[in-house]
Amino acid sequence: MGSDKFDHTGFATRAVHVGQDPDPTTGAVIPPLHATSTFVQFEFGKPGEYIYSRSANPTRTALERNLASLEGASHGIAFASGCAATDSVIRLLAPGAHVITSSDLYGGTYRLFEQVLRDFGIDFEYVETSDVATIQAAWRDETAMVYVETPTNPLMALTDIAAVAELTRERQVRLVVDNTFMSPYFQRPLELGAELVLHSTTKYINGHSDSIGGIVMTNDGADAERLRFIAKSVGAALSPFEAWLIQRGVKTLALRMERVDISARAVAEMLQQHPSVERVYYPGLPSHPQHELAKRQMHGFGGMVSFELADFDAVKRFLDAVQVCTLAESLGGVETLISHPASMTHASIPKAEREARGIKEGLTRISVGVEDLADLIADLEQALACV
Repeated sequence: MGSDKFDHTGFATRAVHVGQDPDPTTGAVIPPLHATSTFVQFEFGKPGEYIYSRSANPTRTALERNLASLEGASHGIAFASGCAATDSVIRLLAPGAHVITSSDLYGGTYRLFEQVLRDFGIDFEYVETSDVATIQAAWRDETAMVYVETPTNPLMALTDIAAVAELTRERQVRLVVDNTFMSPYFQRPLELGAELVLHSTTKYINGHSDSIGGIVMTNDGADAERLRFIAKSVGAALSPFEAWLIQRGVKTLALRMERVDISARAVAEMLQQHPSVERVYYPGLPSHPQHELAKRQMHGFGGMVSFELADFDAVKRFLDAVQVCTLAESLGGVETLISHPASMTHASIPKAEREARGIKEGLTRISVGVEDLADLIADLEQALACV
Protein backbone atom coordinates (compact mmCIF):
# COMPACT_ATOMS: atom_id res chain seq x y z
CA MET A 1 0.00 0.00 0.00
CA GLY A 2 3.05 2.28 -0.05
CA SER A 3 5.04 4.04 2.64
CA ASP A 4 3.55 6.62 4.96
CA LYS A 5 5.05 9.15 7.36
CA PHE A 6 3.02 7.55 10.17
CA ASP A 7 4.28 4.00 9.54
CA HIS A 8 6.34 3.90 12.73
CA THR A 9 3.88 5.64 15.05
CA GLY A 10 1.50 4.06 17.55
CA PHE A 11 -1.77 2.31 16.75
CA ALA A 12 -4.11 5.14 17.74
CA THR A 13 -2.04 7.67 15.79
CA ARG A 14 -2.16 5.54 12.66
CA ALA A 15 -5.90 4.96 13.10
CA VAL A 16 -6.44 8.72 12.97
CA HIS A 17 -3.93 9.70 10.30
CA VAL A 18 -2.94 6.97 7.80
CA GLY A 19 -4.80 7.48 4.54
CA GLN A 20 -6.41 10.61 5.96
CA ASP A 21 -4.35 13.40 4.42
CA PRO A 22 -6.10 16.80 4.42
CA ASP A 23 -7.69 17.79 1.13
CA PRO A 24 -4.95 19.59 -0.86
CA THR A 25 -7.47 21.78 -2.69
CA THR A 26 -9.41 23.21 0.27
CA GLY A 27 -7.36 22.22 3.30
CA ALA A 28 -10.32 20.29 4.75
CA VAL A 29 -9.11 18.13 7.64
CA ILE A 30 -11.44 15.32 6.62
CA PRO A 31 -10.72 13.97 3.11
CA PRO A 32 -13.66 14.32 0.73
CA LEU A 33 -16.07 11.53 -0.09
CA HIS A 34 -15.54 10.65 -3.76
CA ALA A 35 -19.14 9.74 -4.61
CA THR A 36 -18.59 9.07 -8.29
CA SER A 37 -19.06 6.07 -10.53
CA THR A 38 -16.49 7.08 -13.12
CA PHE A 39 -13.48 9.37 -13.66
CA VAL A 40 -12.69 11.63 -16.58
CA GLN A 41 -9.79 10.71 -18.88
CA PHE A 42 -8.17 13.98 -19.88
CA GLU A 43 -6.32 12.47 -22.84
CA PHE A 44 -7.41 9.57 -25.00
CA GLY A 45 -5.38 6.43 -24.35
CA LYS A 46 -3.87 7.79 -21.13
CA PRO A 47 -6.27 6.99 -18.26
CA GLY A 48 -5.36 8.17 -14.80
CA GLU A 49 -4.99 6.12 -11.60
CA TYR A 50 -8.76 5.90 -11.22
CA ILE A 51 -11.08 4.86 -14.05
CA TYR A 52 -14.25 3.36 -12.59
CA SER A 53 -15.26 3.05 -8.93
CA ARG A 54 -15.94 -0.68 -9.08
CA SER A 55 -12.22 -1.09 -9.82
CA ALA A 56 -10.83 1.56 -7.49
CA ASN A 57 -11.97 4.73 -5.74
CA PRO A 58 -9.86 7.23 -3.74
CA THR A 59 -12.09 6.96 -0.67
CA ARG A 60 -11.88 3.18 -0.64
CA THR A 61 -8.14 3.29 -1.27
CA ALA A 62 -7.69 5.55 1.76
CA LEU A 63 -9.55 3.07 3.97
CA GLU A 64 -7.54 0.14 2.60
CA ARG A 65 -4.28 1.95 3.37
CA ASN A 66 -5.46 2.73 6.88
CA LEU A 67 -6.60 -0.76 7.80
CA ALA A 68 -3.56 -2.42 6.24
CA SER A 69 -1.40 -0.22 8.42
CA LEU A 70 -3.33 -1.22 11.55
CA GLU A 71 -3.15 -4.93 10.76
CA GLY A 72 0.52 -4.78 9.79
CA ALA A 73 -0.18 -5.77 6.19
CA SER A 74 1.21 -4.69 2.85
CA HIS A 75 -2.17 -4.92 1.14
CA GLY A 76 -5.81 -4.31 2.05
CA ILE A 77 -8.79 -5.08 -0.17
CA ALA A 78 -12.17 -3.70 0.92
CA PHE A 79 -15.40 -5.55 0.14
CA ALA A 80 -19.10 -4.80 0.28
CA SER A 81 -19.54 -7.02 3.35
CA GLY A 82 -17.71 -9.49 5.53
CA CYS A 83 -19.46 -12.31 3.69
CA ALA A 84 -18.24 -10.92 0.35
CA ALA A 85 -14.71 -10.87 1.77
CA THR A 86 -15.03 -14.50 2.89
CA ASP A 87 -16.50 -15.57 -0.44
CA SER A 88 -13.65 -13.91 -2.34
CA VAL A 89 -11.00 -15.58 -0.17
CA ILE A 90 -12.47 -19.00 -0.91
CA ARG A 91 -12.46 -18.11 -4.64
CA LEU A 92 -8.67 -18.20 -4.44
CA LEU A 93 -9.08 -21.99 -4.42
CA ALA A 94 -9.83 -24.36 -7.29
CA PRO A 95 -12.78 -26.79 -7.39
CA GLY A 96 -11.93 -29.94 -5.50
CA ALA A 97 -10.07 -28.08 -2.75
CA HIS A 98 -10.52 -29.20 0.85
CA VAL A 99 -10.86 -26.53 3.56
CA ILE A 100 -10.41 -27.30 7.25
CA THR A 101 -12.41 -24.82 9.30
CA SER A 102 -13.58 -24.14 12.84
CA SER A 103 -16.55 -26.20 13.99
CA ASP A 104 -17.81 -23.20 15.97
CA LEU A 105 -18.37 -20.62 13.26
CA TYR A 106 -20.58 -17.62 12.49
CA GLY A 107 -23.88 -18.85 11.06
CA GLY A 108 -23.58 -16.68 7.96
CA THR A 109 -20.19 -18.20 7.17
CA TYR A 110 -21.58 -21.71 7.60
CA ARG A 111 -24.48 -20.81 5.28
CA LEU A 112 -22.07 -19.46 2.67
CA PHE A 113 -19.89 -22.56 2.87
CA GLU A 114 -22.68 -25.15 2.85
CA GLN A 115 -25.42 -23.60 0.73
CA VAL A 116 -23.34 -21.73 -1.85
CA LEU A 117 -19.67 -22.62 -2.13
CA ARG A 118 -19.98 -26.37 -1.66
CA ASP A 119 -21.99 -26.38 -4.89
CA PHE A 120 -18.86 -25.11 -6.67
CA GLY A 121 -16.74 -28.07 -5.65
CA ILE A 122 -15.17 -26.83 -2.41
CA ASP A 123 -15.25 -29.36 0.44
CA PHE A 124 -15.46 -27.95 3.97
CA GLU A 125 -14.59 -30.00 7.04
CA TYR A 126 -15.46 -28.66 10.49
CA VAL A 127 -13.11 -29.52 13.34
CA GLU A 128 -12.04 -28.21 16.73
CA THR A 129 -9.28 -25.95 15.46
CA SER A 130 -8.35 -25.19 19.08
CA ASP A 131 -6.58 -28.57 18.93
CA VAL A 132 -3.75 -28.63 16.37
CA ALA A 133 -3.74 -32.43 16.46
CA THR A 134 -7.35 -32.41 15.27
CA ILE A 135 -6.35 -30.28 12.29
CA GLN A 136 -3.53 -32.69 11.48
CA ALA A 137 -5.91 -35.65 11.69
CA ALA A 138 -8.31 -34.00 9.22
CA TRP A 139 -5.58 -33.27 6.68
CA ARG A 140 -5.89 -34.65 3.14
CA ASP A 141 -3.88 -34.38 -0.04
CA GLU A 142 -6.55 -31.95 -1.29
CA THR A 143 -6.33 -29.65 1.76
CA ALA A 144 -5.65 -26.14 0.43
CA MET A 145 -6.68 -23.85 3.28
CA VAL A 146 -7.25 -23.69 7.03
CA TYR A 147 -9.91 -21.11 7.88
CA VAL A 148 -10.43 -20.18 11.54
CA GLU A 149 -12.28 -17.77 13.73
CA THR A 150 -10.45 -16.98 16.96
CA PRO A 151 -12.18 -16.37 19.28
CA THR A 152 -15.04 -18.29 17.73
CA ASN A 153 -18.58 -17.04 17.37
CA PRO A 154 -20.34 -17.58 19.77
CA LEU A 155 -18.49 -19.97 22.12
CA MET A 156 -15.26 -17.95 22.35
CA ALA A 157 -12.89 -20.87 21.68
CA LEU A 158 -9.34 -19.91 20.67
CA THR A 159 -7.02 -21.29 18.03
CA ASP A 160 -3.27 -21.11 18.61
CA ILE A 161 -2.49 -19.08 15.49
CA ALA A 162 1.29 -19.49 15.66
CA ALA A 163 1.04 -23.27 16.10
CA VAL A 164 -1.40 -23.69 13.21
CA ALA A 165 0.68 -21.34 11.05
CA GLU A 166 3.71 -23.54 11.57
CA LEU A 167 1.69 -26.51 10.32
CA THR A 168 0.28 -24.68 7.27
CA ARG A 169 3.68 -23.28 6.32
CA GLU A 170 5.21 -26.77 6.36
CA ARG A 171 2.45 -28.00 4.05
CA GLN A 172 2.33 -24.83 1.92
CA VAL A 173 -1.32 -23.95 2.32
CA ARG A 174 -2.96 -20.69 3.35
CA LEU A 175 -4.02 -19.98 6.93
CA VAL A 176 -6.95 -17.55 6.98
CA VAL A 177 -8.04 -15.90 10.24
CA ASP A 178 -11.34 -14.11 10.75
CA ASN A 179 -10.24 -11.44 13.22
CA THR A 180 -13.59 -9.67 13.53
CA PHE A 181 -14.11 -10.30 17.25
CA MET A 182 -10.74 -8.86 18.28
CA SER A 183 -10.03 -6.15 15.68
CA PRO A 184 -6.42 -5.29 14.84
CA TYR A 185 -6.19 -3.49 18.17
CA PHE A 186 -6.25 -6.69 20.21
CA GLN A 187 -4.95 -9.30 17.76
CA ARG A 188 -2.80 -9.26 14.62
CA PRO A 189 -2.72 -12.74 13.08
CA LEU A 190 -0.26 -11.83 10.30
CA GLU A 191 2.37 -11.27 12.98
CA LEU A 192 1.69 -14.82 14.19
CA GLY A 193 2.07 -16.41 10.76
CA ALA A 194 -1.34 -16.22 9.06
CA GLU A 195 -1.37 -15.50 5.30
CA LEU A 196 -4.75 -13.75 5.12
CA VAL A 197 -6.76 -11.87 7.74
CA LEU A 198 -10.33 -10.77 7.22
CA HIS A 199 -12.85 -8.67 9.11
CA SER A 200 -16.45 -7.75 8.87
CA THR A 201 -15.80 -4.01 9.15
CA THR A 202 -19.49 -3.72 10.01
CA LYS A 203 -18.50 -4.67 13.54
CA TYR A 204 -15.73 -3.16 15.70
CA ILE A 205 -13.80 -1.44 12.92
CA ASN A 206 -16.74 0.79 12.01
CA GLY A 207 -18.16 0.60 15.52
CA HIS A 208 -21.33 2.62 15.02
CA SER A 209 -23.85 0.14 13.55
CA ASP A 210 -24.35 2.32 10.47
CA SER A 211 -22.46 0.59 7.66
CA ILE A 212 -21.84 -2.80 6.08
CA GLY A 213 -18.39 -3.78 4.84
CA GLY A 214 -15.50 -6.23 4.85
CA ILE A 215 -11.74 -6.20 4.45
CA VAL A 216 -9.05 -8.76 3.61
CA MET A 217 -5.42 -8.03 4.43
CA THR A 218 -2.29 -9.86 3.42
CA ASN A 219 1.43 -9.53 2.74
CA ASP A 220 1.17 -11.75 -0.34
CA GLY A 221 1.16 -9.58 -3.46
CA ALA A 222 -0.20 -12.30 -5.75
CA ASP A 223 -3.16 -13.03 -3.47
CA ALA A 224 -3.85 -9.30 -3.13
CA GLU A 225 -3.85 -8.81 -6.90
CA ARG A 226 -6.19 -11.76 -7.37
CA LEU A 227 -8.57 -10.53 -4.66
CA ARG A 228 -8.74 -7.08 -6.25
CA PHE A 229 -9.53 -8.72 -9.59
CA ILE A 230 -12.27 -10.82 -7.99
CA ALA A 231 -13.79 -7.79 -6.25
CA LYS A 232 -13.82 -5.85 -9.53
CA SER A 233 -15.12 -8.73 -11.62
CA VAL A 234 -17.99 -9.86 -9.41
CA GLY A 235 -18.89 -6.36 -8.19
CA ALA A 236 -18.05 -7.07 -4.55
CA ALA A 237 -16.19 -3.81 -3.94
CA LEU A 238 -17.07 -1.53 -1.04
CA SER A 239 -18.97 1.65 -1.96
CA PRO A 240 -17.27 5.03 -1.43
CA PHE A 241 -19.91 6.15 1.07
CA GLU A 242 -19.51 3.01 3.19
CA ALA A 243 -15.73 3.43 3.05
CA TRP A 244 -16.07 7.03 4.28
CA LEU A 245 -18.30 5.94 7.19
CA ILE A 246 -15.95 3.12 8.17
CA GLN A 247 -12.92 5.41 8.08
CA ARG A 248 -14.70 7.82 10.39
CA GLY A 249 -15.34 4.94 12.80
CA VAL A 250 -11.75 3.69 12.70
CA LYS A 251 -10.50 6.93 14.23
CA THR A 252 -11.92 5.94 17.63
CA LEU A 253 -11.16 2.21 17.38
CA ALA A 254 -8.43 2.24 20.03
CA LEU A 255 -10.59 4.21 22.48
CA ARG A 256 -13.62 2.00 21.95
CA MET A 257 -11.72 -1.28 22.26
CA GLU A 258 -10.10 -0.19 25.51
CA ARG A 259 -13.50 0.72 26.94
CA VAL A 260 -15.33 -2.44 25.90
CA ASP A 261 -12.48 -4.60 27.17
CA ILE A 262 -12.71 -3.07 30.65
CA SER A 263 -16.50 -3.36 30.74
CA ALA A 264 -16.66 -6.88 29.32
CA ARG A 265 -14.30 -8.18 32.00
CA ALA A 266 -16.58 -6.78 34.69
CA VAL A 267 -19.72 -8.11 32.97
CA ALA A 268 -18.18 -11.59 32.62
CA GLU A 269 -17.18 -11.65 36.28
CA MET A 270 -20.67 -10.59 37.37
CA LEU A 271 -22.31 -13.23 35.18
CA GLN A 272 -19.97 -15.93 36.45
CA GLN A 273 -21.07 -15.24 40.02
CA HIS A 274 -24.80 -15.03 39.29
CA PRO A 275 -26.84 -18.06 40.43
CA SER A 276 -29.04 -18.04 37.30
CA VAL A 277 -26.06 -18.29 34.95
CA GLU A 278 -24.85 -21.82 34.28
CA ARG A 279 -21.69 -21.04 32.30
CA VAL A 280 -19.79 -18.04 30.95
CA TYR A 281 -17.61 -18.02 27.83
CA TYR A 282 -15.01 -15.25 27.94
CA PRO A 283 -11.25 -15.58 27.36
CA GLY A 284 -10.53 -12.96 30.00
CA LEU A 285 -11.78 -15.20 32.80
CA PRO A 286 -9.13 -17.39 34.46
CA SER A 287 -11.71 -20.19 34.26
CA HIS A 288 -11.63 -20.11 30.44
CA PRO A 289 -9.72 -23.23 29.32
CA GLN A 290 -7.51 -21.16 26.99
CA HIS A 291 -6.97 -18.14 29.21
CA GLU A 292 -3.19 -18.48 29.05
CA LEU A 293 -3.25 -18.66 25.23
CA ALA A 294 -5.44 -15.56 25.18
CA LYS A 295 -2.83 -13.69 27.21
CA ARG A 296 -0.09 -14.79 24.80
CA GLN A 297 -1.62 -14.06 21.40
CA MET A 298 -4.05 -11.25 22.19
CA HIS A 299 -3.40 -7.78 23.59
CA GLY A 300 -6.73 -7.72 25.44
CA PHE A 301 -9.80 -9.91 25.80
CA GLY A 302 -12.35 -7.91 23.83
CA GLY A 303 -15.99 -7.08 24.32
CA MET A 304 -17.75 -10.34 23.40
CA VAL A 305 -19.24 -12.44 26.22
CA SER A 306 -21.49 -15.49 25.86
CA PHE A 307 -23.30 -17.24 28.69
CA GLU A 308 -25.82 -20.00 29.27
CA LEU A 309 -29.12 -19.83 31.08
CA ALA A 310 -31.21 -22.90 31.92
CA ASP A 311 -33.28 -23.08 28.73
CA PHE A 312 -35.08 -21.16 25.98
CA ASP A 313 -37.83 -19.92 28.33
CA ALA A 314 -35.25 -18.45 30.69
CA VAL A 315 -33.57 -16.69 27.76
CA LYS A 316 -36.89 -15.25 26.59
CA ARG A 317 -37.68 -13.84 30.04
CA PHE A 318 -34.20 -12.36 30.26
CA LEU A 319 -34.14 -10.82 26.78
CA ASP A 320 -37.65 -9.38 27.13
CA ALA A 321 -36.54 -7.64 30.33
CA VAL A 322 -33.34 -5.87 29.20
CA GLN A 323 -33.63 -2.10 28.86
CA VAL A 324 -30.17 -0.61 28.35
CA CYS A 325 -28.99 -3.54 26.24
CA THR A 326 -30.35 -3.63 22.68
CA LEU A 327 -31.83 -6.90 21.40
CA ALA A 328 -30.44 -7.14 17.87
CA GLU A 329 -28.13 -9.13 15.63
CA SER A 330 -24.60 -7.91 14.86
CA LEU A 331 -21.90 -6.80 17.29
CA GLY A 332 -19.16 -4.27 17.83
CA GLY A 333 -21.29 -1.12 17.99
CA VAL A 334 -21.04 1.57 20.64
CA GLU A 335 -24.35 0.30 22.00
CA THR A 336 -24.47 -2.99 23.89
CA LEU A 337 -26.08 -5.55 21.57
CA ILE A 338 -27.52 -8.76 22.94
CA SER A 339 -28.75 -11.77 20.97
CA HIS A 340 -29.87 -15.39 21.07
CA PRO A 341 -27.52 -17.22 18.67
CA ALA A 342 -29.71 -20.29 18.13
CA SER A 343 -32.61 -18.25 16.75
CA MET A 344 -30.72 -15.25 15.39
CA THR A 345 -27.08 -15.21 14.23
CA HIS A 346 -26.78 -19.02 13.94
CA ALA A 347 -30.31 -19.93 12.88
CA SER A 348 -29.06 -21.03 9.44
CA ILE A 349 -27.20 -23.94 11.05
CA PRO A 350 -29.51 -26.97 11.44
CA LYS A 351 -30.62 -27.50 15.04
CA ALA A 352 -28.92 -30.88 15.44
CA GLU A 353 -25.68 -29.43 14.07
CA ARG A 354 -25.93 -26.39 16.36
CA GLU A 355 -26.45 -28.52 19.42
CA ALA A 356 -23.60 -30.85 18.47
CA ARG A 357 -21.35 -27.79 18.37
CA GLY A 358 -22.50 -26.64 21.80
CA ILE A 359 -24.82 -23.82 20.72
CA LYS A 360 -27.69 -24.53 23.09
CA GLU A 361 -31.12 -22.96 23.34
CA GLY A 362 -30.07 -21.33 26.61
CA LEU A 363 -27.06 -19.54 25.10
CA THR A 364 -27.02 -15.73 24.99
CA ARG A 365 -24.33 -13.52 23.42
CA ILE A 366 -23.48 -9.98 24.48
CA SER A 367 -21.47 -7.43 22.54
CA VAL A 368 -20.56 -5.03 25.33
CA GLY A 369 -20.76 -1.38 24.32
CA VAL A 370 -19.42 1.88 25.72
CA GLU A 371 -22.30 2.79 28.04
CA ASP A 372 -21.61 3.44 31.72
CA LEU A 373 -20.60 0.14 33.25
CA ALA A 374 -22.83 0.65 36.29
CA ASP A 375 -25.86 1.00 34.01
CA LEU A 376 -24.97 -2.17 32.08
CA ILE A 377 -24.48 -4.21 35.24
CA ALA A 378 -27.72 -2.92 36.73
CA ASP A 379 -29.64 -3.74 33.55
CA LEU A 380 -28.27 -7.27 33.35
CA GLU A 381 -28.95 -7.89 37.03
CA GLN A 382 -32.57 -6.71 36.83
CA ALA A 383 -33.13 -8.83 33.71
CA LEU A 384 -31.57 -11.88 35.36
CA ALA A 385 -33.91 -11.36 38.30
CA CYS A 386 -36.79 -12.02 35.90
CA VAL A 387 -35.28 -15.45 35.11
